[in-house]
Amino acid sequence: MFRGMRRKKQLLSQAETIDILKSCTSGVLAVTGDDGYPYAVPLSYVYTDGRLFFHLAREGHKVDALAKNDKVSFCVIEKDEVIQETVTTHFRSAIVFGRARFVVEDDVKRYALECLVEKYSPDFQEVGQQEITRSWKTVCVLEVIIEHMTGKAAIELVNSQID
Repeated sequence: MFRGMRRKKQLLSQAETIDILKSCTSGVLAVTGDDGYPYAVPLSYVYTDGRLFFHLAREGHKVDALAKNDKVSFCVIEKDEVIQETVTTHFRSAIVFGRARFVVEDDVKRYALECLVEKYSPDFQEVGQQEITRSWKTVCVLEVIIEHMTGKAAIELVNSQID
């Protein structure tokens, strides 16, 4: 169902891919937008328990697109270092494919929002809890159930780990 990576030597392990998803603070969510055009938008997120969670407004382009088609991809770039003298880039990235759903269960919604607070404001848990309470009725939580994920690194980085 999902294509295999062409450059298999650059394929990261699932553990390395998960580490990238856990360490990055933003990524790009791609959905099928208006008139079939791709719509890709940068978002903050949290990866936990094998799922991705996002918070978003209850209205807008993403929400409309997801109501029509729940298939998404999400990409994060952990490393992106241009090496001028060798005309290349040393990169590490991860991409996820899955199905998105709007979280309707209060306990899952609260868990996702608390995970986001823990990731982005670990030193301000009380403020984060207040924000969750304040925005409860207006905030929307999106969950991506992961069907496939891969990580990839520049061959130079892969080779440097072997040496």
